[in-house]
Amino acid sequence: MLIKLKRTRTHDEDRNLAMWLATAAGVLNAIALGAFGFFPSHMSGNTSQLSSEVSNVNFRDITFLATILFAFVCGAVTARMVVISGLANGNRIIFCQILWVEGLALIALSLFEMFFYSSANNREVIVILGFLMGVHNSTSTQLSNGRVRSTHITGTLTDAGISLASVLAALFRRDPSKQLSGQKRQLWTHLTTIFSFLIGGIIGLMMFKHLGFKAMAMVGGLLVIVATLAMVRTVARVKRTAS
Repeated sequence: MLIKLKRTRTHDEDRNLAMWLATAAGVLNAIALGAFGFFPSHMSGNTSQLSSEVSNVNFRDITFLATILFAFVCGAVTARMVVISGLANGNRIIFCQILWVEGLALIALSLFEMFFYSSANNREVIVILGFLMGVHNSTSTQLSNGRVRSTHITGTLTDAGISLASVLAALFRRDPSKQLSGQKRQLWTHLTTIFSFLIGGIIGLMMFKHLGFKAMAMVGGLLVIVATLAMVRTVARVKRTAS
């Protein structure tokens, strides 16, 4: 699910991707809410709040919200540039490597908060999380060709509505075409992403309540493990093919 192949990706691969990455995004979002009272991946809400702060002329909050948006975009741009470079050089495990580094960054951030926590640093930590969420979302979007956006639930809900409408329209026309089958599979992929993010949010709040910032380290560790296993399996498969 973490390897970009020449063949068309299956919906099963995308659903597995959604279950892992959307759940992780939901957990991180909920941990940030519990720790800082803020969503690092909720860019629609942050943009709306930025508009509100502009009208109130609160320059400190305007700067903070604008920085979060900029950090998220920078994360997406960074992931895209790394992917372009990796694929151009024939690096089949580039997506795994991105998630591996993201996991390490989350572990490092968690350790910093556990040992050096200060409310004065909260905004800086949220900005870093915003950057990592941009990396996270960009990675899943590129890997799935836009079918899985692990943090962008507003867009996923819209896509799910479109897929559902297409399925209903085909059923009303009694059109058992391949297009109907494809729309059904796409709908399930979107629903998997949505419910994975929702379940991740519930788990994240519970984890933070009982474990504090250790919960963030656990998410980072999980990403490192999943990425490492994918890299090991891919390298082993390549060696078997070469021999």
